[in-house]
Amino acid sequence: MQLHPLRLSPGDDLRAAVVEVLRHSGHRAGFVLQGIGSLGVARIRLAGIDAPTALRGDLEILTLAGSVAPDDAHLHISVSDAQGRVVGGHVAPGCIVRTTAELLLALLPDHEFSREDDPATGFRELAIRLRQPV
Repeated sequence: MQLHPLRLSPGDDLRAAVVEVLRHSGHRAGFVLQGIGSLGVARIRLAGIDAPTALRGDLEILTLAGSVAPDDAHLHISVSDAQGRVVGGHVAPGCIVRTTAELLLALLPDHEFSREDDPATGFRELAIRLRQPV
């Protein structure tokens, strides 16, 4: 495992940036171990709901974790608003960094992740394979 600290800038799309960092690293598998920072927009898919909910304003990232593949990411987040209310769920595209996001990405050079349809769950789920030597 190789650890890769990462800082995202204002205006970055959190989910897209994490996937792009993995792609540029040349690795095919990773995990966001933790993340903190702020968002101006959080698009979060709540448990059991198909469409994401958009939250706007000054939001603090309390937790961020999940798996990252070159074709997608499965991230969970909890954020708090200016009144201290906390909301959490799946990170949807469109979570926009307000001031900064600081993440620790674990890169797994011996593995390859992808998201594949799973008939048992009805969702695209994580597929884990050992990476073939080049």
